[in-house]
Amino acid sequence: MVIAGAAEEEKTMSAVPGTPLGVALTRLAAEDPARPALTCGTTTLSRRELDERANRFAWELRDHGVRVGDRVAIVLPNGVDFVVALLGTWKTGGTPVPVSDRMPAAERGPVLELAQPRVVVAESGPDTLPPSAGADQPESAPPGVIPEPWKILTSGGSTGRPKLIAAVEPGVAERAGLFGLAVQMPEGGTALVTAPLTHNGPFMSLTAALLFGKHVVLMERFDAAEALRLTERHRVDWMYAVPTMMHRIWRLPEAERTAADLSSLRVVFHLGAPIAQWLKQAWIDWLGPERIWELYAGTEAQAVTRINGTEWLAHRGSVGRPLTGDIQVRDESGRPLGPGQVGQVWMRPDAGPTYTYIGATARSDGRWECLGDLGYTDADGYLYLTDRDTDMILVGGSNVYPAEIEGVLEEHPAVRSAAVIGLPDDDLGSVPHAIVHADGDVDEAALLAHLRDRLAPYKVPRTFEFVTESLRDDAGKIRRSALRATRLPAESCTTAGR
Repeated sequence: MVIAGAAEEEKTMSAVPGTPLGVALTRLAAEDPARPALTCGTTTLSRRELDERANRFAWELRDHGVRVGDRVAIVLPNGVDFVVALLGTWKTGGTPVPVSDRMPAAERGPVLELAQPRVVVAESGPDTLPPSAGADQPESAPPGVIPEPWKILTSGGSTGRPKLIAAVEPGVAERAGLFGLAVQMPEGGTALVTAPLTHNGPFMSLTAALLFGKHVVLMERFDAAEALRLTERHRVDWMYAVPTMMHRIWRLPEAERTAADLSSLRVVFHLGAPIAQWLKQAWIDWLGPERIWELYAGTEAQAVTRINGTEWLAHRGSVGRPLTGDIQVRDESGRPLGPGQVGQVWMRPDAGPTYTYIGATARSDGRWECLGDLGYTDADGYLYLTDRDTDMILVGGSNVYPAEIEGVLEEHPAVRSAAVIGLPDDDLGSVPHAIVHADGDVDEAALLAHLRDRLAPYKVPRTFEFVTESLRDDAGKIRRSALRATRLPAESCTTAGR
């Protein structure tokens, strides 16, 4: 199914035709029923097989009362069942609400209470519909209906309190597929989706790839070596990544990394978190600037920036210029700032609202909104992010951005992941504390030498803590506020001799 040609991208951004998502996917199945549509683990489904499974599940959802606008919570891991439940929900006109199956019950409960779903799709539990339901239902498609809204995503934000972000637009293929245009996704071919579908980036990547008629290779859990094997085996031409994944791939033994045949890969599109400049440069040097792309936006999508590797080399560290919407950097009083001045990033959409919150209130002045990111623009209008305002550490009156220190720490070959938080200090107010997941052959002295060669003295962490598990989730997200909260009561942390 053709959403639009790349040359018509800007014009199409404002067009709102109306092919229901479920109908669009059934049409693709009719066009080429035997073509692979989805591979996950050892299972591959053709377009016809995927559509028939989704139809059966849609009828089961209708038997449970799901109609247009009803919410269906999908509490499943990445897999065929998740995709079937998602497509089945759209075919009924229902609204999917993906919820992480790894979320503790105490955290999931408030999310489901906010969502108020008519049905919960999960492996097991009270009042849930198992993903295997629908086996005895007809394979024919339900009547074509447009989901309104077509998605509701969860977000804990920087506060840790649950909130839901609901799209305001109806579920039509011509709108949902615009993400594919924004991320340079070729039609046909194969897309590799590497992260949990409960996050907006991979959720949108899966959706666009299916609408673009691609064979979607979905990873159950990210593994760096497996990502390269899947790319080679399935001739992947478009890959979703977050900086954490790019870091893990880069840290593979060089012989293993360079032996992978990535000649089919036209685009590596990364988003979801800031990327260290050294890591971005490494990937550009490896694959070429024309294949490395980046997008910045919140799930709210008030504005979207985009940049390719060639542009990035001329504007190092930037996340690009607005593709849709407007961006303005302001000081704390709301005054617009000039190029090079760090402030709060405010955004506004081109037209009307792009989302609604459930369980939260937007930080807004009536038209512009702020998600809490800090950054600046250059004279050419390119945006640069420094960190989130809730994570910034004020050290003796100087602003210290954890993301910058984390990027330098992760440049060390023994460091797998790092998080930097601010802890109270009687003299300076706050000081950086580094939490490091590293190989056993690195210690504080080695890290201090590495950091002092690359950072100003006031940015160097005063204390270190070594942990044995990754500090980022499968989507590359890190919750510094939660890490800080668990370390504040004692007002002291494990150190290594400082």
